[in-house]
Amino acid sequence: MAQTAENTAFAKPDSRPTSPNFSSGPCKKRPGWSASALETEILGRSHRSKLGKQRLEEVIDRSREMLKLPDEYLLGVVPASDTGAVEMALWSMLGARGVDMLAWESFGSTWVSDVIKQLKLDDVRTLEADYGKLPDLASVDFDRDVVFTWNGTTAGVRVPNGDWIAYDRKGLTICDATSAIFAMELPWDKLDVVTYSWQKVLGGEGGHGIIILSPRAVARLESYSPAWPMPKIFRMTKGGKLIDGIFRGETINTPSMLVVEDAIDTLKWADSIGGLEGLLNRTRESRAHLDAWLATSDWAADLAEDPATASNTSMCIKIIDPWALGLSEDQQAALPKKISQILEAENVALDINGYRDAPAGLRIWGGATVEPSDIKALLPWLDWAYSVVKAEFAAGE
Repeated sequence: MAQTAENTAFAKPDSRPTSPNFSSGPCKKRPGWSASALETEILGRSHRSKLGKQRLEEVIDRSREMLKLPDEYLLGVVPASDTGAVEMALWSMLGARGVDMLAWESFGSTWVSDVIKQLKLDDVRTLEADYGKLPDLASVDFDRDVVFTWNGTTAGVRVPNGDWIAYDRKGLTICDATSAIFAMELPWDKLDVVTYSWQKVLGGEGGHGIIILSPRAVARLESYSPAWPMPKIFRMTKGGKLIDGIFRGETINTPSMLVVEDAIDTLKWADSIGGLEGLLNRTRESRAHLDAWLATSDWAADLAEDPATASNTSMCIKIIDPWALGLSEDQQAALPKKISQILEAENVALDINGYRDAPAGLRIWGGATVEPSDIKALLPWLDWAYSVVKAEFAAGE
């Protein structure tokens, strides 16, 4: 007899996650978040007022302290989320020497396209890999500039560490770390430019990015002038000198002070749970729950082929059940979409279908604002939803 939603291999779980929010961006707000927790005195005031600058300086200072940045590194708030911060670095610094571009998922491929098609640099070497894999890191040439994502948000594949990055590099390392920072350990002595947004691991609101510069990056900015016109929102120098006000709360354009207050609120929460180590431990625990489940699953596996490269934030799952692999390509693509629809209807998990350009699968956010216990509670629901979908296919529904 064909299975039905009421007659499946897995019983419907009794317990539910306390929050169904597992989106990979914008991500879940911190536990206990409420708009009433935000300071509002600055709203309606100029960001250039004394109070406005104090609030921007506070988010900068708290971020620096939380990340344990070296004293000589700079951190500033910039426009247009992580995308704006990455583009600012690419447009302002590339072209001084050849560049190696690394890509193994959608966003890394976007940076490759921008450098080749928009900046039109002559000396570009592209090192690419399919979803689930990393490029050959040993072949990277650090006499050149190197651009890469630390964690591939759409593939769930990250670089395992910074051991592959040369200490004696001549070029700059430019790292898009938006779904890694606050969740993975970053070797600051190996990174010259790091970018991220508040809307990932901190669960903040969109619109603003962060750019972090090493002394080597500042030296590049002050010694090199790109051949192309520079949009205002990308300019970090004036008269050959760094505009250092950017890194003291003097933003290039008008920021949302409500978003700034939200970032401060989350940084205060992070401090209350043990700072950076507290954030890291929460993401590690969530990843451990997923790993334990995958080890016993007969239908799911991590998209990352090497466990050492599996993300603990954007955790991507592929379906490996031989039954499913025997379906048509369109039917295989429909499976995770149906699973996510079933769990959304149950209000158990929202926004977990894989990224549109990635292989068909599920993507579950395990960043620090997600309760690890919610990840654990979600996993039996995945089994149940998969068995429901499999039964529906068997019944020809």
